[in-house]
Amino acid sequence: MAHKKKINKQPKKSSKSKSRATLGGSFALNVSLRVVKSLLLGLVVVLFLGGMLVVGIGAGYFAHLVEGTPTPTKSEMKQKVGDIAESSKLLYADDRELATIQADPIREKINSDEISQWVKKALVATEDENFYEHDGVVPKAVVRALLGEVVGFGAGSGGSTLTQQLIKQQVLTNETSFKRKANEIVLALDLEKYLSKDEILTAYLNVSPFGRNNKGQNIAGVEEAAIGIFGVHAKDLNLPQSAFIAGLPQSPIVYSPYTNTGDLKQDYSLGMARKDDVLFNMYREQMISKKEYEDAKKYDLSKDFQARQDVEVQQHGFLYYTVYNEAISIVAKQQAKEDGVSDADYNKEETRNRYVEQAKVKMQNQGLVVKSTIDKNIYDAMQLGVAEYGQYLDDGSGATVEPGTVMMDNKTGRIYGFVGSRDYNTNQNNHAFDTARQAGSSIKPVLVYGPAIDQGLLGSATRIADFPMKYQHGEHAGKELANAENKGSKTFQTARQALVQSTNITAYHVYQDMLATKGSDQFAYDNYLKKMNYPASDTWGVESAPLGTTDVSTLTEVNGFQTLANGGVYQQGYLIDSITDSTGKEIYKHKDAPVQVFSKATASIMNDMMRSVITEQHTTPFKSILSGVNYQLSTADWVGKTGTTDNYADNWLIVSTPSITLGTWTGRDDNNPMNDGAGNRTATYMAYLAGRIYQVNPNVFGVDEEFELSDDVKQVKVSDFTGLKPGKVNHNGTNFQVPSGETTSLWAKDGPADNTYEFGIGGTDDDYKTYWNTRNKANTKSKDDDKDNEETKTDD
Repeated sequence: MAHKKKINKQPKKSSKSKSRATLGGSFALNVSLRVVKSLLLGLVVVLFLGGMLVVGIGAGYFAHLVEGTPTPTKSEMKQKVGDIAESSKLLYADDRELATIQADPIREKINSDEISQWVKKALVATEDENFYEHDGVVPKAVVRALLGEVVGFGAGSGGSTLTQQLIKQQVLTNETSFKRKANEIVLALDLEKYLSKDEILTAYLNVSPFGRNNKGQNIAGVEEAAIGIFGVHAKDLNLPQSAFIAGLPQSPIVYSPYTNTGDLKQDYSLGMARKDDVLFNMYREQMISKKEYEDAKKYDLSKDFQARQDVEVQQHGFLYYTVYNEAISIVAKQQAKEDGVSDADYNKEETRNRYVEQAKVKMQNQGLVVKSTIDKNIYDAMQLGVAEYGQYLDDGSGATVEPGTVMMDNKTGRIYGFVGSRDYNTNQNNHAFDTARQAGSSIKPVLVYGPAIDQGLLGSATRIADFPMKYQHGEHAGKELANAENKGSKTFQTARQALVQSTNITAYHVYQDMLATKGSDQFAYDNYLKKMNYPASDTWGVESAPLGTTDVSTLTEVNGFQTLANGGVYQQGYLIDSITDSTGKEIYKHKDAPVQVFSKATASIMNDMMRSVITEQHTTPFKSILSGVNYQLSTADWVGKTGTTDNYADNWLIVSTPSITLGTWTGRDDNNPMNDGAGNRTATYMAYLAGRIYQVNPNVFGVDEEFELSDDVKQVKVSDFTGLKPGKVNHNGTNFQVPSGETTSLWAKDGPADNTYEFGIGGTDDDYKTYWNTRNKANTKSKDDDKDNEETKTDD
């Protein structure tokens, strides 16, 4: 029987086992996939929730950043983005240009149709290719810029649209902060709602800096760039010129072809390379064809650069600086008032200086238009007059005698013109406004006689002692008080005579009597001069005050006489009529602020008395000299007063017609004496000056007008001898014969008293005795003698 060979075999897995293994592998994969899917889903959820959290936090933070940011109106936004640094102008009264206050940078605002389309395309292609698609902000650019700020990723990639750049330049500051950026975004969105794309583009081109011009000046605005670099207007720029200019705002000084002297840089290749970049951007954005691109690159732009030019320096003088400084003062005070600064705080030097500096910046950059009161023809005539006749002031000593002259309208205080010195090039001291010198006898009408008449203390025929005397008090105590011509005429002068002859002793007595009656050595200042803006000073109360020992300016004295010529109503002298901003809005307008200083009656009496000063010519030959210069002008109703200080160091002549007041001080800057005859020389200068003014504007003098006595002036018949009511006089039992003769005395208030022995103002017992004995026949009869005294007429 045969045997089978035994073969060893591995056990064969059953199909069930195989299936079970496969199933296990699949399960593991599925689990893994599910885990991954769950993880991915969880990650997505986490990212989503995190993103939402970040967005929420970001939105909340953004809202916090812009919280409190005011939302400007459409008109406010237009004004802000349109405000540019523009040159301000000073004008004459008739709107002719007096001067331009140059801005830095200089620029000129133009309209959209005055700008080449090439410039607009070049700017958009280079600075903001999506300008016409976005609403003021490009979100992805903002995110990129913010990431750059936070983590450094994408730093320097920008993110600002042209709209945002305009907001940054005109509305916000250059501060680098998230708050500023957030505000910039909000305001850019607002701006896009208010302005068209072209309006935004035009505004940007008007405000942006463009480096320097061929004069070395800083320039801004496309018009100044076009003219200052290529010598053409912005509307006439060709393609390569436009590309060059459009590339400048990124780095104006670097890309500018000019140095600060106006010379071409030795190497301006950076600007040319920037121009080529701009052209490529235009080609890339399909704003120009390939041929236009290549032709523009080949164009020799260097031949278009303007050659260097010298800056035209305006020659300024007294008029420019006086009007400019007054405008600065007005703007500074106005701004301080708007800020709630009190007058007391403003008068502190530090505060005032701060506002003055702000006003200067405003004047230089905000295109203000300052309209002055100056009549160009009158002002020019005054300058011609002082040039021709100023030498008449010199006294032969070799020293230059300077004038300070002002012409003012009586009704308004408007200053028509002035003379600062004989020649600004040799003497920049403005003697009309800035120099204060002793007033001399020119102060008497406003300090002494005007107030005394106004208070009813005297009339035009009131008698005042003019006898030799000495000062009683103060630093001059014991010193002889003398008149200019004598030590006293040893008589009692009328108030009119005292003013005509400008006697010092009489003015002293009237002033002391007034102060004693009113019980204050500052009475005249507090109640009269202060209202006319005369300077505060302790010297108004001293015994020598009526002689004019207080320093005043020509403007101040002229304004005082304007008050008398204007019926006693003070109108502060002014140089600026109005100031408007660049939009034409009036930000300042002079307003009359009349102050009734003297009664109308007092003013008319003073004018009547000062007419005698001019017609009698005791202290000035002005009237007769004027007759030789211009007879028609000499027929005007001139009133006025002279003034001289010791040794003729200061000389004054102030004259008025019913229309104007013209006054001058003359003297030397070193305050040294002038030779005798200073008054005549001043009168000659003034007569010829008035003649020059008459030639260009004869109507301004009101030649046909006259000063008239006010209806309420009391015209009282008085004894010519005593100035009191006519009647018998008895003194200590003696009847005194009063010389015959009556005259009219003008009184503004109250009136003359009854006749009496001590009838006048001032004087001692001996003075009265002398006056009665030398001018009358004493009646020695007994007081019981009832026989009337025989009146005899005597000459006065």
